[in-house]
Amino acid sequence: MDAELFPRARTEVAPGAVHVPDWLDAGRQRELLEACREWARPPAGLRTVRTPGGGTMTSRQVCLGWHWHPYAYARTVVDGDGAPVKPFPTWLDELGRRAVVDALGTGPVACDMAPSKVPYDIALINFYDADARMGMHRDSDEKADAPVVSLSLGDTCVFRFGNTETRAKPYTDVELRSGDLFVFGGPSRLAYHGVPRVYAGTGPPELGLSGRLNITLRVSGL
Repeated sequence: MDAELFPRARTEVAPGAVHVPDWLDAGRQRELLEACREWARPPAGLRTVRTPGGGTMTSRQVCLGWHWHPYAYARTVVDGDGAPVKPFPTWLDELGRRAVVDALGTGPVACDMAPSKVPYDIALINFYDADARMGMHRDSDEKADAPVVSLSLGDTCVFRFGNTETRAKPYTDVELRSGDLFVFGGPSRLAYHGVPRVYAGTGPPELGLSGRLNITLRVSGL
């Protein structure tokens, strides 16, 4: 009931880690969803990620700009169909930079965490069905320390944001809904984070998405 009566507030979850609810309006969500559907088509489309130990991730993924595979980047889908990775569009870089400013501001501390003149050039797009999860991990395969930008579409999830030392507590659970923005940089850039739960059927019906899409933007430094 409270969520219906009162707008959700922007929250600094940890130093340099900020949750901005409802950052994407309904129209922008639809545009981003349509783009994701195009990117998910083969070649270099949506795939199941297999870990070196023989396990598989329960979310499925497609990459733009650079192809991520555990635990490196390549220009082709080396663990899939071998096709060249799809290009990273300029408008996604612009969206990422605006997200950082809106989340972290333009003050002296925020400027220390802002992306360099090198543009955002990686997008990892993960699709979660009702049973998908993401274990605690760090985004540590990049050579740049620009903030990570995370956008949510579709079903609500529990996003677990932890510390930089261990996968265990302390951590904070944040509810991410369709249209929400989460940015983490500076002292929180290498914090462990994961998705322990997705709430099926909670996305906006008008979006027409069954499941959850997470679009993560990064600066590779490569």
